[in-house]
Amino acid sequence: MTLKWFRTPTQHKRDILFLSLAGVFITSLVLGNIVGTTKFVTIFSFSMPDWLQAITPSLVRDGSLYTMSIPVGLLAYPFTFLVTDLISELFGRKKAQMVVWIGFFLNMYLLLLMSVGHWFPNTYGVSGGLNLFEGVYSFVIANTVSSMIAYLVAQSVDVRLFHFWKRVTRGKYLWVRNNGSTMFSQLIDSTTILSILYFSGNLGENITTIGTLVILIINSYLFKFFFALFDTPLVYAAVWFFKEYDEDPDGYTLYD
Repeated sequence: MTLKWFRTPTQHKRDILFLSLAGVFITSLVLGNIVGTTKFVTIFSFSMPDWLQAITPSLVRDGSLYTMSIPVGLLAYPFTFLVTDLISELFGRKKAQMVVWIGFFLNMYLLLLMSVGHWFPNTYGVSGGLNLFEGVYSFVIANTVSSMIAYLVAQSVDVRLFHFWKRVTRGKYLWVRNNGSTMFSQLIDSTTILSILYFSGNLGENITTIGTLVILIINSYLFKFFFALFDTPLVYAAVWFFKEYDEDPDGYTLYD
């Protein structure tokens, strides 16, 4: 197979592309909800020079040391915004919003299956990790419910803002709608989910003040912010590669 084969659209290949994007979206979403805040990972840390300390609030640094620490589930979540932007660009707003709703209901399906497994009585002497399952279940319930509230709001805002900027720019300047929609909606997502987890007592035992919550929100958002900048060339490359697949009913085309 050649690249030309992939780039030449047929209905069958359009379906494959759409289902593949939707699959990446749902996998990233479900994985992010299962692992969630079970672990916080350090992306990087560095000692800040004096000039940078002067303009950086003490709330988000330990003296001169700044550490970017994020929930492990966050590593997968930015890909959901990348995928919805690609679906929005190539297939239109309605299909992007449809994927958002499918992701929501599949996570509810996940909760249902986990709950059924929790409700059935344990077969003593056979189960190999009962405490592990019950721990995951109790965590997933709180994490998924809170994240789904944040997810539904943020992803819907992302899709609508993407198409708002697409109409304003008449299909040009992909970087404007990609970043303009993602960066704002991710701020909503980070603030909403971490606030819900904080007030419901589902963050670590050291997260006891609004100040520490703000630090987590800032770190979470900064990671998403820089990921959005990083994924812009990826979006351009993907849209260029699949430009013949474009079936956006709005009729705006980035590449004439």
